[in-house]
Amino acid sequence: MTPPESTGGRLAVSTGASPLAEPAEDADLETSSAAYARRFAGSVGEWFLERQARTTLELLASWPRARVVEVGGGHGQLTPALLRAGHDVTVYASSEEACSEELRGLAAEGRIRFAAGDLLRAPWPERAFDLALCFRLLPHTRRWRELVAELARLARAAVIVDYPTRRSLNAVSGALFGLKRRVEGDTRPFTVFRDADVAAAFASHGFTASARRPQFALPMALHRALGLAPLARLTEAAARGVGLTRAFGSPVILLERRA
Repeated sequence: MTPPESTGGRLAVSTGASPLAEPAEDADLETSSAAYARRFAGSVGEWFLERQARTTLELLASWPRARVVEVGGGHGQLTPALLRAGHDVTVYASSEEACSEELRGLAAEGRIRFAAGDLLRAPWPERAFDLALCFRLLPHTRRWRELVAELARLARAAVIVDYPTRRSLNAVSGALFGLKRRVEGDTRPFTVFRDADVAAAFASHGFTASARRPQFALPMALHRALGLAPLARLTEAAARGVGLTRAFGSPVILLERRA
């Protein structure tokens, strides 16, 4: 399959879907919305994104100036950091709507490429990119194993995803969902994964887990509710120091390398 034509930083995409095909995956619409972005406003939200970006760039250190596709990355949380690190970035979202204002500006300036289509059927050939990144999407995608398959198809070298793990307080996410909704206002139900299930899904496509980076020992919703970035930094530093984050932290940022 030949890559779609580029026009001013945006890629013209035709999905070619059959009328009888399953609906296109669009779980990124919520995570790319202005309401979702407000969860990361303020000093605590900025700290969340800072840790996420720093960890991701550390995992990408083996691939300087790589060709990267961010699947479902219309939220734009990582894109500026990837550009500053010198990577060549394409953002693939389910629709034009699933693209933040910041990304629209970057695409208009030609600093990134943006394409829209079914997240489970990207318009590029196999191994078209060095790396595929997928954040804030796996737990909201019903056909998540198909998403893993598509990420593996696109990546020549490695895939990085994040997900909530059962090895954390997310294991009781159902009981705590009401509290989380009161804190965040528009929380959706989400899947909490067994680490072994995610690893097995990637292994079936020839990938091996290379690095696992749990992010926070305490629930992110609790840090948001308190709204105290210095306290959050202090408590999380203490948790890392005694090994709690490594054992029970969530969400996990996972690096899967092609075997």
